[in-house]
Amino acid sequence: MAELSVSVVSADREVWSGAAKQIVARTTEGEIGILPGHEPLLGILGAGEVRITPVSGAVVTARAEDGFLSVENNTVTIVAGQAELLS
Repeated sequence: MAELSVSVVSADREVWSGAAKQIVARTTEGEIGILPGHEPLLGILGAGEVRITPVSGAVVTARAEDGFLSVENNTVTIVAGQAELLS
């Protein structure tokens, strides 16, 4: 089964990284869901939650704002001016 390699970083640290089955994030255009095989994408983050469904374990929720979201070759990078884990 394909999976996503995910990295969520803020201006000063890495908030979360690992393998995931799905990502849901808020962009300035609205909420977006990303699964393995997603087309390349570069989006501007809107303030809100990023929900990560890891390959194993419980859903991870982070708050992120002021940044961007990049998707390419099953790699998702979220770079935010401010980001923190909520769960």
